[in-house]
Amino acid sequence: MRTHCIEVNGLHFRVVEDGHGPPVVLLHGFPDSSYLWRKQIPALVGAGYRAIAPDLRGFGESDKPEAVEAYALPLLLSDVTGMLDKLDVDRACVIAHDWGAALGWLLAGMYPDRVERFVALSVGHMNSFAAAGIEQREKSWYMLLFQFRDIAEEVLRRNEWRLFRDWARDHAEAEHWITSLSRPGALTAGLNWYRANVAPELLLTEPVPFPSVSVPTMGVWSSGDAYLIEEQMVRSKEHVTGSWCYERMEGASHWLQLDQPERLNQILIHFLAIVPPDRSREGF
Repeated sequence: MRTHCIEVNGLHFRVVEDGHGPPVVLLHGFPDSSYLWRKQIPALVGAGYRAIAPDLRGFGESDKPEAVEAYALPLLLSDVTGMLDKLDVDRACVIAHDWGAALGWLLAGMYPDRVERFVALSVGHMNSFAAAGIEQREKSWYMLLFQFRDIAEEVLRRNEWRLFRDWARDHAEAEHWITSLSRPGALTAGLNWYRANVAPELLLTEPVPFPSVSVPTMGVWSSGDAYLIEEQMVRSKEHVTGSWCYERMEGASHWLQLDQPERLNQILIHFLAIVPPDRSREGF
């Protein structure tokens, strides 16, 4: 894999690339980096695609601005479109997870001319997520904790990162996350994604709806996800005007690309290659 640095919006971003052919952009979420996609990139390259996986703003080896407002979704979106421009990518398939999925929904909705096909992993359309009800709010409890600047950082690090390990359900990736988040400014930068975009005061304002998505879209949700209910993904089809399909993966955690990579790779490559019109049934 080729690793290089590009400058967008005055910041430096680390980008992992491999392969030749139609571009596929991979967007990670919290607390990950491009390393999350290490089990998908070889499969995509083997299927004839050019895989592009950036460390998004605040994560991995990319720059980490200090200001909370530097992590607002419009700025994050401009990072991605700027990366596409710098990499000479006019149009790409996009596969996105967690916060990356929220960013991907916005990218596909606002710039459909830049997105060939879109795959949302775990996180459904933001309108669907917002309407998912009390069960989803209960699962999102940690978003409130993350709002407390300095306190959240201290609590998550305390006792050798015990609360963070509990939050992550002692996932096998936890040691890597802790090592990455232990670097200066890294944990705060990751938490700032939540502080800039789901601050409690936003509950007092009328939500700005996300745009509908007209490009072929697939949602993938895993039954072992501790943070997201299935409904918020399934009902995303109400906000997709293009073709839609949904895949439920049994037994995988929120990090389905790490837990069941072979199954997910099969799903992804099938979808990227063939998207029948108006497909709405579950599974393949």
